Amino acid sequence: MDGTRRVLVAADKFKGSLTAVQVAERVTAGLRRVVPELEVAALPVADGGDGTVAAAVAAGFERRMARVAGPLGREVTAAFALRDDTAVVEMAEASGLQRLPAGVFAPLTASTYGSGELLRAALDAGARTIVFGVGGSATTDGGAGMLSALGARFLDGDGEPVAPGGGGLAELARADLSGLDPRLAEVELVLASDVDNPLTGPKGASAVYGRQKGASPDDVVTLDAALAHYAKVLEAAAGPRAAGFAAAPGAGAAGGIGYGALLLGARFRPGIEVMLDVLGFAAALERATLVITGEGSLDAQTLHGKAPAGVAAAARAAGKEVVAVCGRLALSPQALDAAGIRRAYPLTAVEPDVARCIADAGPILERVATRIAHDFLA
Repeated sequence: MDGTRRVLVAADKFKGSLTAVQVAERVTAGLRRVVPELEVAALPVADGGDGTVAAAVAAGFERRMARVAGPLGREVTAAFALRDDTAVVEMAEASGLQRLPAGVFAPLTASTYGSGELLRAALDAGARTIVFGVGGSATTDGGAGMLSALGARFLDGDGEPVAPGGGGLAELARADLSGLDPRLAEVELVLASDVDNPLTGPKGASAVYGRQKGASPDDVVTLDAALAHYAKVLEAAAGPRAAGFAAAPGAGAAGGIGYGALLLGARFRPGIEVMLDVLGFAAALERATLVITGEGSLDAQTLHGKAPAGVAAAARAAGKEVVAVCGRLALSPQALDAAGIRRAYPLTAVEPDVARCIADAGPILERVATRIAHDFLA
C-alpha cells in the first residue's frame, strides 16, 4: 500500500441520537476539517438489531417495502434490503419496540406475525439467502407468530388457533408445521444475533429480556412457563431436535424468535460477523490505514458481540489501527486494548453535560472527530 492515509468509518448507531449513517457523516466532516483531502470510506454497521436494514442499504442494497402486521396486529410499512438474491430482514422493522405506541407495552400479547410476513416478502422477491437480524423486539412469543405467518398452525384443545403472543402459548395443545412455506427448505437462512441465550430458564428470553418489554415479575414467570410448554408441544410435532433447538445458543434472541428461526433450519451466527461479511467489510478494510468504530455506549455489553468489538477484532486481525467514538465510555483503557481499540473518544470528553450530548450529538461528534484527526492524521 502507498503512504496515503485512508480512514474507514465503520460505526454503529448512537441509539436515540444518531443513525449509523449520520455517525459516519459527522465523523467524516470532523476529520476533513483538519485534513481536507483525506480519503474516507464510510461503512455503517449493525449487529443484527435495529438499524441492520439501514446499514445494508448504505452498503448498496436496495430498500424494499412491505405492508405487514405490527406487534399488536395493526398494519405497518416495514423495510427489508435486497441485493441480487441476498436479503437482509430485520425483525424489529415489523415486531420491534419502536412499533408500539409511545408508553404502551404488550408483553403477553405482542406477536411476531409481521416478521414472518417480512420473511415471506423476501422469499417473494427471489431471495435465496436471507440474513435474519433479530433484536429490539416487543415480543416474547418464541417465534410462534412468525411461524404462523409462514404456514404453521398452533391450536388449543378445541382445535382453534391460540391467542397471539407468548401468553396465548399456555393454551397450546397441538402444533402443525406441515403447511410451512416449502420455499424455506430451499433458502439459506442465517440467524444473526448479538445474544446467545437459550429459550427458557434463568438465562432465557423471558427472564433476561422480559422486563425491557414491559413484563412484570409475574409476567416473566408466566411467559417462561408458556415458552417451555410451547417447546414441549413442538417436540411432539418436530421431534427431539425441537428440544435441542430450545437449549441452543440464540434460541432466546428477540423474545425467542431465534427458536422459531432454528426450527426453520436457520444457522446461528453472531450478528456482527454476518453483517461484516454481507456488507463487504474485508474489502473496505484492506484499503484502510485507520479504522474508526463506535456506538452510543462503550461498556461491558460492547465486548459481548456488539458491533464495535466485531469491527475491532477483524481490524486487529488485519493489522489495522482502531479507535472508537461513543457517547459514553465505561470501559478501562485495558479493556479497550484487549478488544483491539487503541483509544476511545466519548462525546462527554468534549461536552460533560449528558443531556446536551444527546441533544447535540452530531455537532459534538464532529468536534470529537477533529481530535482524532489531530492525534492520528495531522
